[in-house]
Amino acid sequence: MICWLTVTRSAQSIITPMYNASGWLDECLQAVIQQDFTGTMELSVFDDASTDDSRKVVEGWKKRLQARGISVVISGHNSPRPRGVGYAKNKAITQSCGQYLCFQDAVSVSLCGFVCVCVGLCQPKQLIGCKVRRAPEGSTERYTRWINTITQSQLITQVYTSHGPTVVMPTWFCSRNWYLKVGPFDEGGKGVPEDLLFFYQSLRQRGGVARVDQCLLVYRYHEKAATHSVTEETIWKLRVDFLQEQVLSRWESFTIWNAGKQGRKLFRSLSPTNQERVKAFCDVDDNKIKKGFYTYEESKQRPKPKIPVLHYKDASAPFVICVKLDMTGGVLEENLNSLLLEEGTDFYHFN
Repeated sequence: MICWLTVTRSAQSIITPMYNASGWLDECLQAVIQQDFTGTMELSVFDDASTDDSRKVVEGWKKRLQARGISVVISGHNSPRPRGVGYAKNKAITQSCGQYLCFQDAVSVSLCGFVCVCVGLCQPKQLIGCKVRRAPEGSTERYTRWINTITQSQLITQVYTSHGPTVVMPTWFCSRNWYLKVGPFDEGGKGVPEDLLFFYQSLRQRGGVARVDQCLLVYRYHEKAATHSVTEETIWKLRVDFLQEQVLSRWESFTIWNAGKQGRKLFRSLSPTNQERVKAFCDVDDNKIKKGFYTYEESKQRPKPKIPVLHYKDASAPFVICVKLDMTGGVLEENLNSLLLEEGTDFYHFN
Protein backbone atom coordinates (compact mmCIF):
# COMPACT_ATOMS: atom_id res chain seq x y z
CA MET A 1 0.00 0.00 0.00
CA ILE A 2 1.53 3.37 -1.05
CA CYS A 3 -1.27 5.84 -0.50
CA TRP A 4 0.77 7.60 2.20
CA LEU A 5 3.03 9.04 -0.50
CA THR A 6 0.28 11.35 -1.72
CA VAL A 7 -1.38 12.49 1.50
CA THR A 8 -1.06 15.98 2.85
CA ARG A 9 1.49 16.92 5.44
CA SER A 10 -1.11 17.11 8.18
CA ALA A 11 -2.39 13.52 7.82
CA GLN A 12 -2.26 11.46 11.06
CA SER A 13 -2.95 7.77 11.45
CA ILE A 14 -4.08 6.40 14.80
CA ILE A 15 -2.69 2.86 14.94
CA THR A 16 -4.74 0.43 17.03
CA PRO A 17 -3.88 -3.26 17.28
CA MET A 18 -6.77 -5.10 18.87
CA TYR A 19 -7.30 -8.41 20.64
CA ASN A 20 -10.34 -9.13 22.85
CA ALA A 21 -10.78 -5.50 23.86
CA SER A 22 -14.54 -5.11 23.55
CA GLY A 23 -14.97 -4.04 27.18
CA TRP A 24 -12.73 -0.97 26.72
CA LEU A 25 -13.35 0.07 23.13
CA ASP A 26 -16.28 2.43 23.69
CA GLU A 27 -14.21 4.65 25.98
CA CYS A 28 -11.19 4.40 23.70
CA LEU A 29 -13.07 5.35 20.53
CA GLN A 30 -15.05 8.13 22.20
CA ALA A 31 -11.69 9.66 23.12
CA VAL A 32 -10.57 9.45 19.48
CA ILE A 33 -13.66 11.40 18.42
CA GLN A 34 -12.92 14.04 21.06
CA GLN A 35 -9.40 14.79 19.81
CA ASP A 36 -9.08 18.51 19.00
CA PHE A 37 -6.74 18.00 16.05
CA THR A 38 -8.16 19.79 12.99
CA GLY A 39 -6.09 18.19 10.23
CA THR A 40 -6.69 14.94 8.35
CA MET A 41 -6.99 11.98 10.69
CA GLU A 42 -7.73 8.29 10.26
CA LEU A 43 -8.15 5.32 12.55
CA SER A 44 -6.50 2.09 11.45
CA VAL A 45 -7.57 -0.99 13.43
CA PHE A 46 -6.23 -4.50 12.98
CA ASP A 47 -8.03 -7.28 14.82
CA ASP A 48 -5.63 -10.04 15.86
CA ALA A 49 -8.09 -12.94 15.90
CA SER A 50 -10.30 -11.67 18.72
CA THR A 51 -12.76 -14.20 20.10
CA ASP A 52 -15.09 -11.58 21.57
CA ASP A 53 -17.13 -8.97 19.69
CA SER A 54 -14.32 -6.39 19.40
CA ARG A 55 -14.64 -6.13 15.61
CA LYS A 56 -18.39 -5.58 15.90
CA VAL A 57 -17.88 -2.81 18.46
CA VAL A 58 -15.45 -0.95 16.19
CA GLU A 59 -17.77 -1.35 13.20
CA GLY A 60 -20.54 0.16 15.32
CA TRP A 61 -18.44 3.30 15.80
CA LYS A 62 -17.52 3.71 12.15
CA LYS A 63 -20.27 6.16 11.18
CA ARG A 64 -19.71 8.35 14.23
CA LEU A 65 -15.99 8.50 13.53
CA GLN A 66 -16.60 9.34 9.87
CA ALA A 67 -19.10 12.04 10.86
CA ARG A 68 -16.29 13.63 12.85
CA GLY A 69 -14.12 13.56 9.69
CA ILE A 70 -12.04 10.56 10.77
CA SER A 71 -11.66 7.90 8.11
CA VAL A 72 -11.69 4.33 9.39
CA VAL A 73 -9.85 1.24 8.15
CA ILE A 74 -10.69 -2.05 9.86
CA SER A 75 -9.25 -5.46 9.03
CA GLY A 76 -7.99 -8.53 10.79
CA HIS A 77 -7.71 -12.30 10.61
CA ASN A 78 -9.62 -15.25 12.00
CA SER A 79 -6.79 -17.69 12.64
CA PRO A 80 -7.11 -20.12 15.56
CA ARG A 81 -4.73 -17.98 17.63
CA PRO A 82 -3.43 -14.40 17.61
CA ARG A 83 -0.18 -13.58 15.78
CA GLY A 84 0.97 -11.08 18.41
CA VAL A 85 1.08 -7.35 19.05
CA GLY A 86 4.02 -6.71 16.72
CA TYR A 87 2.24 -8.38 13.81
CA ALA A 88 -1.00 -6.47 14.48
CA LYS A 89 0.82 -3.13 14.70
CA ASN A 90 2.64 -3.74 11.42
CA LYS A 91 -0.60 -4.68 9.69
CA ALA A 92 -2.42 -1.62 11.04
CA ILE A 93 0.42 0.61 9.83
CA THR A 94 0.58 -1.02 6.39
CA GLN A 95 -3.11 -0.38 5.75
CA SER A 96 -2.92 3.22 6.99
CA CYS A 97 -2.13 6.39 5.04
CA GLY A 98 -0.92 9.08 7.43
CA GLN A 99 2.48 10.72 7.43
CA TYR A 100 2.55 10.48 11.23
CA LEU A 101 1.67 7.47 13.38
CA CYS A 102 -0.08 7.79 16.71
CA PHE A 103 -0.07 4.48 18.61
CA GLN A 104 -3.30 3.91 20.52
CA ASP A 105 -3.85 0.82 22.64
CA ALA A 106 -7.40 -0.46 22.42
CA VAL A 107 -7.60 -0.48 26.22
CA SER A 108 -6.16 2.99 26.90
CA VAL A 109 -7.70 6.44 26.52
CA SER A 110 -6.04 9.40 24.78
CA LEU A 111 -6.98 12.73 26.30
CA CYS A 112 -8.27 15.56 24.14
CA GLY A 113 -5.04 17.26 23.01
CA PHE A 114 -2.86 14.21 22.48
CA VAL A 115 -2.64 14.19 18.68
CA CYS A 116 -2.51 17.97 18.36
CA VAL A 117 0.27 18.40 20.90
CA CYS A 118 2.39 15.53 19.60
CA VAL A 119 2.22 16.51 15.95
CA GLY A 120 3.28 20.01 16.88
CA LEU A 121 6.40 18.76 18.66
CA CYS A 122 7.45 15.62 16.81
CA GLN A 123 10.74 15.73 14.91
CA PRO A 124 11.43 13.52 11.85
CA LYS A 125 13.86 11.14 13.63
CA GLN A 126 12.20 10.84 16.99
CA LEU A 127 9.89 8.86 19.24
CA ILE A 128 7.74 11.17 21.30
CA GLY A 129 5.52 10.28 24.24
CA CYS A 130 3.77 11.93 27.16
CA LYS A 131 3.01 11.66 30.84
CA VAL A 132 0.26 9.23 31.82
CA ARG A 133 -2.39 8.60 34.41
CA ARG A 134 -2.67 4.98 35.45
CA ALA A 135 -5.99 3.17 35.68
CA PRO A 136 -6.88 1.71 38.08
CA GLU A 137 -5.38 4.52 40.15
CA GLY A 138 -2.43 3.36 42.22
CA SER A 139 -1.53 0.37 40.06
CA THR A 140 2.21 0.08 39.27
CA GLU A 141 2.83 3.17 41.42
CA ARG A 142 6.65 3.18 41.22
CA TYR A 143 6.66 2.54 37.48
CA THR A 144 4.14 5.32 36.85
CA ARG A 145 6.13 7.76 38.94
CA TRP A 146 9.26 6.90 36.96
CA ILE A 147 7.43 7.40 33.63
CA ASN A 148 6.28 10.85 34.66
CA THR A 149 9.29 12.24 36.51
CA ILE A 150 12.50 11.27 34.72
CA THR A 151 14.19 14.22 33.05
CA GLN A 152 14.76 14.74 29.35
CA SER A 153 18.38 13.63 29.66
CA GLN A 154 17.31 10.53 31.61
CA LEU A 155 15.08 9.51 28.70
CA ILE A 156 18.42 8.52 27.14
CA THR A 157 20.54 7.53 30.15
CA GLN A 158 17.95 5.28 31.82
CA VAL A 159 17.13 3.08 28.84
CA TYR A 160 18.91 0.11 30.48
CA THR A 161 16.61 -0.22 33.51
CA SER A 162 14.05 -2.96 34.00
CA HIS A 163 11.24 -0.45 33.35
CA GLY A 164 11.79 -0.71 29.59
CA PRO A 165 11.33 2.16 27.10
CA THR A 166 11.63 5.54 28.79
CA VAL A 167 8.58 6.76 26.86
CA VAL A 168 5.91 4.10 27.12
CA MET A 169 4.57 2.46 23.99
CA PRO A 170 0.88 3.45 24.38
CA THR A 171 1.98 7.10 24.11
CA TRP A 172 4.31 6.75 21.10
CA PHE A 173 4.05 9.16 18.21
CA CYS A 174 6.47 9.20 15.26
CA SER A 175 6.73 9.85 11.55
CA ARG A 176 5.99 7.04 9.13
CA ASN A 177 9.41 7.54 7.59
CA TRP A 178 11.05 6.89 10.94
CA TYR A 179 9.01 3.72 11.43
CA LEU A 180 10.07 2.53 7.99
CA LYS A 181 13.73 3.18 8.81
CA VAL A 182 13.66 1.55 12.25
CA GLY A 183 10.98 -1.12 11.89
CA PRO A 184 9.00 -3.12 11.36
CA PHE A 185 8.02 -4.41 14.79
CA ASP A 186 9.22 -7.89 15.66
CA GLU A 187 6.51 -10.44 14.84
CA GLY A 188 7.69 -13.22 17.13
CA GLY A 189 4.38 -13.12 18.96
CA LYS A 190 3.70 -14.05 22.56
CA GLY A 191 6.63 -13.50 24.87
CA VAL A 192 8.44 -11.04 22.58
CA PRO A 193 8.87 -7.43 23.85
CA GLU A 194 8.32 -5.84 20.45
CA ASP A 195 8.21 -2.33 21.90
CA LEU A 196 11.60 -2.65 23.64
CA LEU A 197 13.20 -4.14 20.53
CA PHE A 198 11.89 -1.29 18.38
CA PHE A 199 12.94 1.28 20.98
CA TYR A 200 16.50 -0.04 21.12
CA GLN A 201 16.69 -0.14 17.33
CA SER A 202 15.51 3.47 17.16
CA LEU A 203 18.33 4.46 19.51
CA ARG A 204 20.84 2.49 17.42
CA GLN A 205 19.72 4.56 14.44
CA ARG A 206 20.50 7.71 16.48
CA GLY A 207 16.83 8.49 16.95
CA GLY A 208 15.74 11.03 19.52
CA VAL A 209 13.42 10.49 22.47
CA ALA A 210 11.15 13.19 23.88
CA ARG A 211 8.29 13.39 26.36
CA VAL A 212 5.50 15.95 26.41
CA ASP A 213 5.28 17.11 30.01
CA GLN A 214 1.51 16.88 30.04
CA CYS A 215 -0.67 13.94 31.02
CA LEU A 216 -2.34 13.05 27.72
CA LEU A 217 -3.18 9.37 28.19
CA VAL A 218 -5.04 7.16 30.64
CA TYR A 219 -2.79 4.09 30.62
CA ARG A 220 -4.82 1.07 31.66
CA TYR A 221 -3.35 -1.79 33.64
CA HIS A 222 -5.00 -5.18 33.20
CA GLU A 223 -3.90 -8.73 33.92
CA LYS A 224 -4.35 -10.00 30.35
CA ALA A 225 -2.02 -7.44 28.79
CA ALA A 226 0.49 -8.92 26.34
CA THR A 227 3.37 -7.50 28.35
CA HIS A 228 2.74 -10.09 31.08
CA SER A 229 3.77 -12.87 28.68
CA VAL A 230 7.32 -11.51 28.45
CA THR A 231 9.63 -13.18 30.96
CA GLU A 232 11.98 -11.28 33.23
CA GLU A 233 14.92 -13.26 31.80
CA THR A 234 14.05 -12.24 28.24
CA ILE A 235 14.10 -8.57 29.24
CA TRP A 236 17.26 -9.07 31.30
CA LYS A 237 19.21 -10.50 28.37
CA LEU A 238 18.14 -7.72 26.02
CA ARG A 239 19.13 -5.08 28.59
CA VAL A 240 22.52 -6.65 29.27
CA ASP A 241 23.28 -6.96 25.57
CA PHE A 242 22.29 -3.34 24.91
CA LEU A 243 24.31 -2.09 27.90
CA GLN A 244 27.38 -3.93 26.66
CA GLU A 245 26.91 -2.65 23.13
CA GLN A 246 26.20 0.97 23.94
CA VAL A 247 28.14 1.64 27.17
CA LEU A 248 30.59 -1.02 28.31
CA SER A 249 32.24 -1.25 24.90
CA ARG A 250 33.43 2.35 25.45
CA TRP A 251 34.84 1.80 28.95
CA GLU A 252 38.27 0.34 29.68
CA SER A 253 37.15 -0.62 33.19
CA PHE A 254 34.21 -0.03 35.53
CA THR A 255 32.75 -0.73 38.97
CA ILE A 256 29.49 -2.56 39.66
CA TRP A 257 27.59 -0.74 42.43
CA ASN A 258 26.00 -3.58 44.44
CA ALA A 259 27.92 -6.60 45.68
CA GLY A 260 24.64 -8.40 46.32
CA LYS A 261 22.44 -10.62 44.20
CA GLN A 262 21.70 -8.21 41.34
CA GLY A 263 25.27 -7.00 40.98
CA ARG A 264 26.63 -10.54 40.91
CA LYS A 265 23.98 -11.58 38.40
CA LEU A 266 25.00 -8.74 36.11
CA PHE A 267 28.65 -9.79 36.39
CA ARG A 268 27.82 -13.40 35.48
CA SER A 269 25.75 -12.19 32.50
CA LEU A 270 28.57 -10.17 30.95
CA SER A 271 30.81 -11.36 28.16
CA PRO A 272 34.25 -12.62 29.25
CA THR A 273 35.78 -9.42 27.86
CA ASN A 274 33.52 -7.21 29.97
CA GLN A 275 33.96 -9.40 33.05
CA GLU A 276 37.67 -8.66 32.83
CA ARG A 277 36.86 -4.94 32.78
CA VAL A 278 35.11 -5.10 36.17
CA LYS A 279 37.70 -3.62 38.55
CA ALA A 280 35.53 -3.93 41.65
CA PHE A 281 32.13 -4.22 43.25
CA CYS A 282 31.12 -1.51 45.70
CA ASP A 283 28.47 -1.44 48.41
CA VAL A 284 27.36 0.14 51.68
CA ASP A 285 26.82 -3.17 53.50
CA ASP A 286 29.68 -3.76 55.97
CA ASN A 287 29.16 -7.53 55.87
CA LYS A 288 29.73 -7.64 52.11
CA ILE A 289 32.66 -5.24 52.29
CA LYS A 290 34.38 -7.22 55.08
CA LYS A 291 34.50 -10.30 52.85
CA GLY A 292 36.93 -8.32 50.69
CA PHE A 293 36.18 -9.93 47.37
CA TYR A 294 33.65 -11.86 45.28
CA THR A 295 34.79 -15.23 43.92
CA TYR A 296 33.34 -16.11 40.53
CA GLU A 297 32.71 -19.77 41.30
CA GLU A 298 31.21 -20.60 37.90
CA SER A 299 34.38 -19.57 36.09
CA LYS A 300 36.46 -22.21 34.31
CA GLN A 301 39.60 -20.20 34.99
CA ARG A 302 42.10 -21.45 37.52
CA PRO A 303 42.55 -19.85 39.93
CA LYS A 304 38.98 -18.59 39.94
CA PRO A 305 38.66 -14.81 39.48
CA LYS A 306 38.30 -12.78 42.68
CA ILE A 307 36.84 -9.27 42.30
CA PRO A 308 37.41 -6.78 45.13
CA VAL A 309 34.43 -5.51 47.15
CA LEU A 310 34.89 -1.93 48.31
CA HIS A 311 32.98 0.73 50.18
CA TYR A 312 31.47 3.04 47.60
CA LYS A 313 33.60 5.95 48.85
CA ASP A 314 36.73 3.94 48.07
CA ALA A 315 35.58 2.89 44.61
CA SER A 316 36.10 4.79 41.38
CA ALA A 317 33.93 5.66 38.41
CA PRO A 318 32.51 4.77 36.03
CA PHE A 319 29.78 2.78 37.74
CA VAL A 320 26.95 0.52 36.66
CA ILE A 321 24.31 0.99 39.38
CA CYS A 322 22.45 -2.22 40.26
CA VAL A 323 20.37 -0.78 43.09
CA LYS A 324 16.66 -0.20 42.61
CA LEU A 325 15.67 3.41 42.12
CA ASP A 326 13.21 4.91 44.57
CA MET A 327 13.66 2.08 47.09
CA THR A 328 16.32 3.36 49.50
CA GLY A 329 14.56 6.40 50.93
CA GLY A 330 16.86 8.67 48.98
CA VAL A 331 20.07 7.15 50.38
CA LEU A 332 21.34 5.92 47.00
CA GLU A 333 20.72 9.29 45.41
CA GLU A 334 22.49 11.06 48.30
CA ASN A 335 25.49 8.77 47.99
CA LEU A 336 25.75 9.39 44.26
CA ASN A 337 25.44 13.14 44.75
CA SER A 338 28.16 13.08 47.41
CA LEU A 339 30.61 11.80 44.81
CA LEU A 340 29.72 14.61 42.37
CA LEU A 341 28.98 12.12 39.61
CA GLU A 342 27.23 12.88 36.33
CA GLU A 343 24.64 10.41 35.06
CA GLY A 344 25.41 9.27 31.54
CA THR A 345 29.13 9.92 31.97
CA ASP A 346 30.19 8.59 35.37
CA PHE A 347 27.37 6.11 35.89
CA TYR A 348 24.36 4.41 34.35
CA HIS A 349 21.44 2.81 36.13
CA PHE A 350 20.86 -0.90 35.52
CA ASN A 351 18.37 -1.84 38.19
